[in-house]
Amino acid sequence: MPVWDTGHDLEIRCIAATMKQNRKKAQTRPPEETSRQDGMFIVSSSHLAVPGAEDLSEFEFALTVANHAFQRWMTCGMQAVGVRDLSPLDVLVLHCINHRNRPKSISDILFMLNISERHYLNYSMKKLEKMELISKSKAGKEVFLQATPKGSDACQDYARVRQACLLDLIPKDRSVAQSRIDEVARALRVLTGFYEQASRAATSL
Repeated sequence: MPVWDTGHDLEIRCIAATMKQNRKKAQTRPPEETSRQDGMFIVSSSHLAVPGAEDLSEFEFALTVANHAFQRWMTCGMQAVGVRDLSPLDVLVLHCINHRNRPKSISDILFMLNISERHYLNYSMKKLEKMELISKSKAGKEVFLQATPKGSDACQDYARVRQACLLDLIPKDRSVAQSRIDEVARALRVLTGFYEQASRAATSL
């Protein structure tokens, strides 16, 4: 006599079959993909990792760690060429002023580096000028900054250290985690726009 499945029995069998199929899929997925689908994300603030947006929290944590590593690299790179006591912002400002070997206005630097508080730039300018790495000039009411020969030499020496210590580590195909570095840069610029808009929205609250 045939035995028919009840609705409950059929449901259990379907669930078991689905679980078995998922286990097979998990075995063929890369470890990082498996962890994402299992709900495991690398974040530093679990209370911000709301369901459906965990990837953004993971991005923010990665960005924080990468930013600190980048800042540490900049100061170490300058120390390697004999220029000490510069903060990461000081190094960025020096490279920005030396860029294309032409004078920059203060507004140019603020805009290029996306600096919102001018007093941070003022402190860096005074420091770099005191170390004779940059010089100031005026055209009407506008102040312009330019790298001195000493500052330009420091930037060139930094570039050589960067070539030896950093660029040689980058894969030849310019790919990191299956994405080209220029693609990552474009994505960061787009995400920057999101955070800029969110900042304006938060200011209006």
